[in-house]
Amino acid sequence: MELSAKTFQVTRADLVRYAGASGDFNPIHWSDSFATGVGLPGVIAHGMFTMALVGRAITEWAGSPDAVVEYGVRFTRPVVVPDDDQGAEIEVTARVREVTEDGLTRLDVTATCGGEKVLSQARATIRTTR
Repeated sequence: MELSAKTFQVTRADLVRYAGASGDFNPIHWSDSFATGVGLPGVIAHGMFTMALVGRAITEWAGSPDAVVEYGVRFTRPVVVPDDDQGAEIEVTARVREVTEDGLTRLDVTATCGGEKVLSQARATIRTTR
């Protein structure tokens, strides 16, 4: 069973806010010249910010934050965020892999940006009964 897709826009302003909240002011998250100078295609979103957006989708599917039992990912590809009004779009989808007898639902999660997977081995377990 597929769950309904969730889409998130990520702008440079989001990266500034996340940097302030997290304390991660690495210039790859705000300076095009620095990011390209170290071999990146441009300014990239913080990996943990990307993971948090996917976590938001999982929480919405679960119905509440305390219903998320486990969540983990591997970072595959950076989310490049252009310096324009649109930014980047991250689409999150999930497929139910298993429903256990004890009321847990295991999800295989996919996050893409520009048609490319940005996370791999993204999995979550949510509580479906209380």
